[in-house]
Amino acid sequence: MEADELLKRFAIVKRYKEGDRDFTGINLNEANLSRINLSQSILMRASLFVTNISGANLSEANLSEANLNVARLSSTNLSRAILNGASLNVANLVRADLSAAQLIGASLIRSELVRCELSNTNFTGANLTEADLREVKLTQANLCGANLSGANLRGASASSANFEGANLHGADLTKAELSGVNLSNADMRQASLQQVNLCGADLSGANLKWADLSGANLNGADLSDSKFSGANLNGADLRNTNLANASLVHADLTETNLINADWVGADLRGANLTGAKLYLVPRFGIIADDITCQWVDLSSAGDRTQIQKFNSPSESRKFLNRTPGLVRIVVDALLDHSANIFLATAYREIAQHYPAMSCPPNIEVGYRRTILTFRFDSDEHLFAAAFLAILPFKDAVRTQDNIVAIGKTIESQNLDKKRIVQLCKALIAARDNLNKLIYLLSTIPIVDRTTKFFESPTQTILISSGEESLTVNSHGNFGKGGAIHQDSIFSVPLGQKVVDFLASFDYVE
Repeated sequence: MEADELLKRFAIVKRYKEGDRDFTGINLNEANLSRINLSQSILMRASLFVTNISGANLSEANLSEANLNVARLSSTNLSRAILNGASLNVANLVRADLSAAQLIGASLIRSELVRCELSNTNFTGANLTEADLREVKLTQANLCGANLSGANLRGASASSANFEGANLHGADLTKAELSGVNLSNADMRQASLQQVNLCGADLSGANLKWADLSGANLNGADLSDSKFSGANLNGADLRNTNLANASLVHADLTETNLINADWVGADLRGANLTGAKLYLVPRFGIIADDITCQWVDLSSAGDRTQIQKFNSPSESRKFLNRTPGLVRIVVDALLDHSANIFLATAYREIAQHYPAMSCPPNIEVGYRRTILTFRFDSDEHLFAAAFLAILPFKDAVRTQDNIVAIGKTIESQNLDKKRIVQLCKALIAARDNLNKLIYLLSTIPIVDRTTKFFESPTQTILISSGEESLTVNSHGNFGKGGAIHQDSIFSVPLGQKVVDFLASFDYVE
């Protein structure tokens, strides 16, 4: 160690031992301060360019706006230190301890932070462009708005960290532990995320265009409104994810596990879905034009025990563009406030006894009529739901008799036994609850008893996921403007009409 360096070191150590902690603006460029103890010192705006501070104790020190460019800080203790606005470009921080430190707005361009302890550290707005962060610990760290473009985070552990709005364009996060992290609105274009663990992470609104997520674990992640255009999700685990309104244009979803994922509103144009696991995945409300899909796995365990093969692009497109089954009750009267209150209470009671009707109906009030529409992911509930949904109306008995008559004909149809059991089981469940529901509905008070809404003529129409319709009842005076036509009798649809309707059902479990 040269004489000048020894003098510098001796002078600062002497001041520190004498109780001096304020070294604001001090110039220690190129000095050797390795293993020195300057904990709780004030080194604001200090110049430590190319300084050797490796192994030193700078815990709780204030280094705000200090110049630490190209400094050697390997194994240095900077826990709870304040480095807001500091410059640490190309600095060596290998194995340094920066736990709970503050680096708000700090610059760490191309700095080396391999295996650093960064838990609970605040990097808000910091610049970590092309920084080496391999195997760092970022548990619960705050990197909101930080620039990590081109950074190397391979094998990093950042559980529950906050990367909201961060720039990770082209970053390498291969095999990183990112469970529960907040990456909402982050820029992750062309990022390498192979085999990364993003279980339960929030990636809503994130930009992952052309990112490589092959083999990644995104189980339970929020991916709503995210952009995956051109992304590689080959073999990724997307079980239980929220993909609502996500863009997956030209994404590679080959053999991706999407069991129980919700992707209503997602754009899948040009995507490759061959071998994707789609058990309990809604197949309506998505855009699936020009997709590539030779087969999908519909088994509950994703073990290929139930394979759906497609012979043409049109078959796969039709399979993935199913519409939900609907029960539509058209009332020949305008909905009034009193009737609206009664309906809300009635359908709440019905849903408690038949959970498939847990979603409230869409109510459309026109100039002369009111339309109640119930939506169902599975066609097997259509007859049973119509049987119960008509309960508040005077037309209930006639409509229910017709549904029972249709149900009896179903048993005699040339259908798969399992399909018949599904339909009849649902209808029996509805009938078993009938008397109890009639009693419960009779106890609901009507605010204005002068309302004639529930005595008005109705039509009950079932619309399958294959977009085939079946009218199960239409009152003889429906659409007659109040005129009475006793000779107008509804003909219950039986035979081929029912067969065609059932053939349009989507029976995938």
